[in-house]
Amino acid sequence: MNSVDDVLVGLDPEQRAVAEAVRGPVCVLAGAGTGKTRAITHRIAYAVRSGVVEPQSVLAVTFTTRAAGELRQRLRALGAPGVQARTFHAAALRQLTYFWPRVIGGEAPSVIESKLPVLGEACRRLRRSPDRSELRDIASEVEWAKVVQIGPEDYPAAAAKHHRTPPLPADELAALYDAYEQIRRERHLLDFETILELTAAVMTEHQEVAAQIRQQYRYFVVDEYQDVNPLQKLLLDTWLGGRDDICVVGDPNQTIYSFTGASPRYLTNFAVEHPDAAVIKLIRDYRSTPQVVDLANLVIAKSRSPHRLELVAQRPEGPKPVFSDYDDEPAEAAGVARAIGKLLDKGVLSREIAVLFRVNSQSAAYEEALAKADIPYVLRGAERFFERPEVRQAVVLLRGAARSAAGEPLAAEVHNILAGIGLTASPSGGGKAREKWESLKALADLAEDMAAQGADLPAFVAELERRASEQHAPPVEGVTLASLHAAKGLEWDAVFLVGLTDGMLPIIYAETPEQIEEERRLLYVGVTRAREHLSLSWALARAPGGRKSRRPSRFLDGLTGRVSAPPRMTAPARERPRVAAPVSCRVCAKTLRAAAEQKLGRCSTCPADYDEALLERLKAWRTATAKEAKVPPYVVFTDVTLQAIAERAPVTEQELLSIAGIGKVKVDRYGDAVLALCRA
Repeated sequence: MNSVDDVLVGLDPEQRAVAEAVRGPVCVLAGAGTGKTRAITHRIAYAVRSGVVEPQSVLAVTFTTRAAGELRQRLRALGAPGVQARTFHAAALRQLTYFWPRVIGGEAPSVIESKLPVLGEACRRLRRSPDRSELRDIASEVEWAKVVQIGPEDYPAAAAKHHRTPPLPADELAALYDAYEQIRRERHLLDFETILELTAAVMTEHQEVAAQIRQQYRYFVVDEYQDVNPLQKLLLDTWLGGRDDICVVGDPNQTIYSFTGASPRYLTNFAVEHPDAAVIKLIRDYRSTPQVVDLANLVIAKSRSPHRLELVAQRPEGPKPVFSDYDDEPAEAAGVARAIGKLLDKGVLSREIAVLFRVNSQSAAYEEALAKADIPYVLRGAERFFERPEVRQAVVLLRGAARSAAGEPLAAEVHNILAGIGLTASPSGGGKAREKWESLKALADLAEDMAAQGADLPAFVAELERRASEQHAPPVEGVTLASLHAAKGLEWDAVFLVGLTDGMLPIIYAETPEQIEEERRLLYVGVTRAREHLSLSWALARAPGGRKSRRPSRFLDGLTGRVSAPPRMTAPARERPRVAAPVSCRVCAKTLRAAAEQKLGRCSTCPADYDEALLERLKAWRTATAKEAKVPPYVVFTDVTLQAIAERAPVTEQELLSIAGIGKVKVDRYGDAVLALCRA
């Protein structure tokens, strides 16, 4: 690029408006597939090359290491090297580590990658022994509390106010949270939330530090702004220090992380916070065919949000989305595998196909069906590529060979090295063996690609190290299996959205209108991952021969020609709520006030006659079911509900439905198993 205006070549009118808005505040509302990364990188490059800002004064913030690496790569290609593109945590840790000796003294604390070991120690101190699944749920709840700036002493009240459903009673979780913080401080450790909190605190308490950081960074760009949480917003405001040279980019239609503390209101209220802000909408969709875009618009059109974006397709026509129902889940998985086989026969690459589901436990049926059809697959959201043992071993061997490179052709040399640790012409076996082979094959394929560009072994190793630092894994040949959350930000030629039943999407524990709307946006994210081929499916029963009582997701109402389950109704804001009929204790006839007592049908102090063995069987079943679905046990049934079931010992569906808190969706999902246990 020779002239400054060359940076603007090839941009559409809205993207060009973003690039030319070089002074803040600027808010870019960018729909899926509309080229937001292109727009903001060209904006930064245009500002740098036109002399508006020095490259080292720019801080571009995003949410993943890979996204930050992509920003840096694009900016280098646009003639703007030197721009800092980092995650919130990486930028804050760099500043905190630099200033720690000066303002606090001593060695900076160590950073923990996971809260689980420290939380495990906290549990032992409090004589609790949760399993690993429950420990992960506790960690998630502690993270939520920290990002919304709630301490242990305030957690119980805050959890009730925000309608949280913690994996433990709120006071017990608060005690664990407090013990976790004590151990973390005793051992001089930082978690990711504390990094942000301390950086903001150091800047607030030490004006010389704030002045130096603000002198360094004068120009801010924040990607995925709909996912910013209160703690990140606090740090961002501290960095800005009242200045307004900030450009934020986001899509209110893709807000799917509210449960972690993220808040879309920072994006949707940006123009309120900055009344003179330029607000630019990117709605030209370059990713998907008109058929896919039309479906995405129909899904989001029923949203309650006033901020939704309607996309306009820019690609040629393509096939219509396919809607399919199946008798049961194994039949659905087999049908999807057959459809994938047909796409492969037509020349669609396996790495350009994805199967997306609501929860990770749904992947097992698709792993089995694809394996039976001899179709390679890759699980996304598991271990990071460069952290896999075989990849680490390969990089060490390649690095050693690069020091004494003999001048052999790159592809041949890499193949020889990888063959020594398990790379063969074709995979043998499944499971971990197949995953290892796919990892090594991905490295070999990357070597062949770079060899075609004239690279040698040292250059290949340098590229691997760059990719590892940015978590930019080479493409692995195979159909991608991923949750809808893990699929955000990615795209494929063909996407299969599976398991779309009421109770799964929206998920059964999404109860408030806000939670239901977030589930709708999750489906929207899934639809907009597809470039050309899109299939949506559901199963009428869980297992072969089971009762076909499931209904397709309510979000598909009017889109499939079928009638789904009626949406959950909420009372208008000013309507007086209905008063439920009083519930009396079945033992002493006293009116029950507490929700737990109403569910049990008796006072907590009244005696109850129940089969203790049945209760133990129910608890064991719940634990196994929760582990299979990778959800907390209380999501299946709470302890109080299990107690009520054990006391009533229902043997019919109607008797099970008569227990307070057990509705049709729960009965459809778990009724057969529970009744079988009770009848036994």
